[in-house]
Formats: sequence, C-alpha cells, structure tokens
Amino acid sequence: MSHLTKFRAALAEAGYDAAIISDKRNQRYLSGFDFDDGLVLVTQKQSYLITDFRYAEAARAQTSKELAVVVPEGGMMLCIGGLLSDNGAKTVATEDQALSCATFRRYCDLLKDFTLSGGASEILSKLRICKDAEELEIIARAQAVTDAAFEHIIGWIRPEMTEIEVALEIEFFMRKNGAEAIAFDTIAVSGTNSARPHGVPRRCKLEKGFLTMDFGARVDGYCSDMTRTVVLGKADADIKKVYNTVLKAQTAALEAAAEGVSCRELDAIARNIINGAGYEGCFGHSLGHGVGLLIHENPRLSFGAGEKDVLERGHVVTFEPGIYLEGKYGCRIEDMACIRPDGSFYDFTQSPKDLIELF
Repeated sequence: MSHLTKFRAALAEAGYDAAIISDKRNQRYLSGFDFDDGLVLVTQKQSYLITDFRYAEAARAQTSKELAVVVPEGGMMLCIGGLLSDNGAKTVATEDQALSCATFRRYCDLLKDFTLSGGASEILSKLRICKDAEELEIIARAQAVTDAAFEHIIGWIRPEMTEIEVALEIEFFMRKNGAEAIAFDTIAVSGTNSARPHGVPRRCKLEKGFLTMDFGARVDGYCSDMTRTVVLGKADADIKKVYNTVLKAQTAALEAAAEGVSCRELDAIARNIINGAGYEGCFGHSLGHGVGLLIHENPRLSFGAGEKDVLERGHVVTFEPGIYLEGKYGCRIEDMACIRPDGSFYDFTQSPKDLIELF
C-alpha cells in the first residue's frame, strides 16, 4: 500500500474529506517528488501535485502516478478551491505544525466555502514513524555512504588540518559518493571543542585528544546519522576510561533493543552505566531519536519518553550516549538501527568502534 493510500484512509478515519500539504518533507513522502514551490492536495477521489511551470515537466516524469500534476492559472488557492469543489470536499485538514498563523488565516480567507482545521501533521507523523521495507532500504544506502565517508576520513586527516577542513572533506566525499545532500550540518570538533555536544567546527588547527565527528548523508530524501570519536595522539588512562565507558553504555543499550522494549528503559540502561562510572551529569542529552525524512523524528529514546513508548516494527532510531567534560573534552559514539518489518533488530552502522589513535 502506497504512502498516499495510507494517508487517504487515515484522513477519512479522522473525518476529513481532503488535506492541503505544504511541508516539503511530507510532500515528498506522499508524491515521491522533491520540489520547493507548490502544494499537494489530497482528496478522497483524486490527489494533485500543484506547482508552477518550472517544475511541471520534472513532476510529471518523477511523481507518483496516483497524483495529477496541475499548473494553476489565476493563483494557487483559487486552483485548490476549484479542485476541492470538483471532488465534493468540505472538511479540509492542514499541517498545523508547519503553517504559520498568518498562512493559515490566509488559507481560511481564500477558502471560505470549506471548513479548515489542523490535523494533517499528526496523521502524517504517525504514518512516517514506521518505515516500510523500501524506506529502510533507502536509509541503509544513506548509511553505507556515511560509513564509507568515515573510512575515508580517518585515512585522510593530518595534524596540520583544521576542524572545518575535516568537516568539509566529509561532506564532499558523501556528495561525491551518492548523497544528494548532507543530512545536517557536519560536526568535527577536537580537544576542548569536543566537550560541546553540538560544537561548531573551527578554522583552527586540530587539537590533541578527542576528535568527535557527527555526520550523515541524505539519499532519496532519507537521512543517516552516525558519530565516531577518535583520538589525535596517544590516549592516556583518563581518555581510555571515558571512551570505554561510552562504548560500554552504547553496546548495552544496543544489545537490549528489541521490538516492544521501552524507549525510556533503553535510555536508562546507557545512563546508569555512565553515571555508575563516575560521570553523573556529564551525559546531558537523550540516548537517541528517530530518523527518516527529517534527521530528528519520533520516537525518542529518552528519560522523558512516555510509559507506553516502545520500539515497534519500522522504527529507525539512533543510539548515541556521550560524556562531556566542560573545558576538557567529550566523546560520543552513535549508531543508527531499526526494528525490521519481521520484528528483528538491525544496526545499519558498520563503521568500527574500537578506539582509534591517529598520529
């Protein structure tokens, strides 16, 4: 069953005749087409990709055949109003999590003959949280590009390089080897800068100590996410303790992960190991998050997750514990894994996790 068919059924169950989709990621999820200017209109009878002349030819060639491509004449909302009337729609869902208040008011002003409300964002979020086999295959390809980038970068880094050079080389390699884009801003932080979980790469020479690299590729719209921390120079006893504690915490959480396991429990497994090693308060973020068309999606492997939040078939999540010692250094190790449609657990990430010393 296609994403569009599932969405149409969910709309009907929620009491909507139609939906106007404006979020770029959700548009791609439903249509299979990546574009920046237009809307997707879904009704119970027919669905449409509405865009301008610049995208029309590509849309007709690439979009799902379930959608008709329409180039509006006389304005986007006028076109949508006509199509809603043609399909007998009255109740229309919009993406309340994607629209500004001003845009929603504009929709209501221009579509006065219809009852508009939110609701589409929640429906799509629930659908997107569980990936099908095709989506998982695309995510696996995105992670394969990411793994290849790590293998490349550890053989490329030299002591005289800067953090920004490392980050840019990772990004260039991924784009050159199959990524349509990077999944998020690449992190490559060394020494004292590695103590910042989302530190920004600097235009200064790499510092000795930990070098944390957090990066991912986007392939066919879907993201990958991986972090590896290496040591520049020789690791002393304190560095080894930090690294091995993080690795132990991640390994334990990965080994416990399975269909039906609590998201909160997985976070607690990793957190208790880090706290028990004497680093309480040094792991300030959650264990992980969902990954898909967005780099941060549900579910969350977090101490704040609900009691009923468990891993389900189709969930793709990261496992990324870390220890951050302010003003000194930090270490994070991250894999991306999933619950397959058959209920088995699979780790997409193939990059090694043994402590690597460079230089």
